[in-house]
Amino acid sequence: MVACGSLECLRTYDSSKVIRFWSLKYACMKWICHICVSIYVGYTVIIDKRYQEKDNIISSVHTKVKGVAQTDERIWDTAEYTIPMQAIGSFFVITNIIMTENQLQRRCPEYPVAKAICSSYKSCKKGSVDHQSNGIQTGRCVDYNATIKTCEVMAWCPVESKKTAPVPAVLKSSEDFTVLIKNNIHFPKFNYTIQNIPPNFNTSCTFNKITSPLCPVFRLGDILLAANENFSEVAVEGAIIGIEINWDCNLDKWFYHCSPKYGFRRLDDKTTSQYPGFNFRFAKYHKLNNGEEQRTLIKVYGIRFDVLVFGTAGRFDFFELVTYIGSMISYFGLAAFVIDHYISLCSCCSCCKSPVKEYHFRKKYETVLNPRQVMYVSYVDEPHVTVIKKHLKTSLQCTKGDVFESHPEKFSDAVNCRTKDSDKDSVMEELGEMRTLQQRRPNGSSSDRPAWCCCGKCRPADKRHEQLCCRRKEGECITTSPLFERLVLSRDNLQDTLLYKEPFLDLNGENVNDKLRHCAFKKYIHWRFGSFDLEDRTVIPSCCRWKIRDTYPKVNGTYTGFKTI
Repeated sequence: MVACGSLECLRTYDSSKVIRFWSLKYACMKWICHICVSIYVGYTVIIDKRYQEKDNIISSVHTKVKGVAQTDERIWDTAEYTIPMQAIGSFFVITNIIMTENQLQRRCPEYPVAKAICSSYKSCKKGSVDHQSNGIQTGRCVDYNATIKTCEVMAWCPVESKKTAPVPAVLKSSEDFTVLIKNNIHFPKFNYTIQNIPPNFNTSCTFNKITSPLCPVFRLGDILLAANENFSEVAVEGAIIGIEINWDCNLDKWFYHCSPKYGFRRLDDKTTSQYPGFNFRFAKYHKLNNGEEQRTLIKVYGIRFDVLVFGTAGRFDFFELVTYIGSMISYFGLAAFVIDHYISLCSCCSCCKSPVKEYHFRKKYETVLNPRQVMYVSYVDEPHVTVIKKHLKTSLQCTKGDVFESHPEKFSDAVNCRTKDSDKDSVMEELGEMRTLQQRRPNGSSSDRPAWCCCGKCRPADKRHEQLCCRRKEGECITTSPLFERLVLSRDNLQDTLLYKEPFLDLNGENVNDKLRHCAFKKYIHWRFGSFDLEDRTVIPSCCRWKIRDTYPKVNGTYTGFKTI
C-alpha cells in the first residue's frame, strides 16, 4: 500500500498491478486450474448443499420387544427375557442362561479355583476374600467332592458353578423376536419435529432394506444378519449390536426429504479371548415358610442393542451461500500461484533456462533494494548502470559493483530530451557525438588531477562516495560534449522545465540559481540513469557536479553534496 496521510487514505483506492503474458501454455494452465476449481465449487455447493444453514439433531428413543419362546422347563415371554434399559437408547434380550437355584446363606466349600484348593487348614486364612471367590473364608479346609478339597466359605450356598455357557443357547429361538423402535427427533434452529413411524404405518410390516426401508419393526435375526453376524453363534455368549439411525434432512420445499436410514454393526470386540460377549448376573429372592431368605442366582448371556441416532438438517440460506462462494473465490488464485511457481522454477533451473522464460521472469518480478543501502553510478563508456551495495573501503570510482539494468525508457528519454530548436536529424547527430566522445582520448593530464579521475575534469574530494569520474577508462569528459550543454546546462531548457511545473515562477529571484542547479542535476540523472524510482540514490560524477555548480553557483559557495547512510 502506498504511504499516505490519514485523510488522503480515506478518499483513495489502491489497485493491484497485473502483468499479462501472451502465452498459450500459461493460458491453458490458467483455464485448467479455473475449471477444476469451478467443478469443485459446483460439486460442493450442489452435492454437499453448502448453500444451506445446518442444524444438529435432538433425539429420543423408545423400544418395545415382542415374542414368546419355549424351553424344556418354561415359557419365556417379554417380561422374562427383556431386562430394563441399562443405558439411554438401548435394550437387552436374553439369549442364554445359567441358573443356580435354592441358594441359602450357609457354610459350604468354595468352587475349586486355583486359589481355593487346599490340603489342610493352613492353606485357608480365616476372613480372607478374593475378588474371584463367592464368599468369605472361615479358615477350614473341607471336601468339595470325593477327590478335591477347597476352603470353606460363608456365602450363598451352594455356590455358583463356573461352567461355560450352554451350547446351543437356551433361547436360540429369540432370533424370531421383533422390536419396535420409536424415534422422535427435533431440529431446534428450524423448529422442526418428526418421527420415524410413518402416518400410514402397517403394524404387520417388518423392516427390509429393499421392500420396507421405512418400517420401524425389526426382526432380531435380520439385525444380526445385516451386521454380518450369525445369530446362533452370537446367542451363546452374547454381544453388543449398534442400530444406527441416520437423519439427513433437506428442508427446502423444492427438494424436501426427511426420512431415516438404518444401519447395523457389531460394537464389541469379538476377537478377545477374555470375557467375550456380554453377560451379567441378577437374583430373584423369596422367603421360606420359616422366614429364611432364599434366592435363585441367574447368570444371563444376551445381546444388548444400542440405538445410535445422528444426523443434520439443512435449509437454504442466502447469506450462507454468499459466504461460501466468497470463501471459494480465493481458490481461483491457485492458477496464479501454480503458474508463478512454474515460472520461478523454470527461471531458476539451469536445465530449463531460455531467453523467453527469463524475459517473463524479469517482467513478472521486480527486484527492490533498500534505497538507503545502495548507490547507482553511470559511466559514459559503459552501456549499463552499476549498483554498489557494499560499504566503501576506497573511492567510489575504484569500487566494483553489479550490473543493474536501467529503465527501458532510458534511451528513448535521452532522445526526447532535446532542445526546442532540435529535430530528428540534430538528435541523431547528438547521439553520434556521444559515440565519438566514448572513443576520444584526453589531450593531456593535469598535475593536480585526482588519481581516480579518468577524464581530467574532476576535482579532489575527501569523501569516498564523491570520488567518482564520468568514465571508467581514460577518455574525453562528458562535460565537453555539446549534448551535455544542451540537455543539462541549457538555461532555456531548465527554465522551461521549471515553468512547466510552476507556470508563475519568478525566474529573476535571488535563489533562481539554486532552482536551476537542482533542475540540472535531475536532467543529468534522467539522461544517464533513466526513469527508475531510486533517483535519490544516484551519484553524479565529480566533473559533472562541479560543471553544474560553476554554471549555476550558490551564493555562499557551500554545497551539501550526496548524502550517504
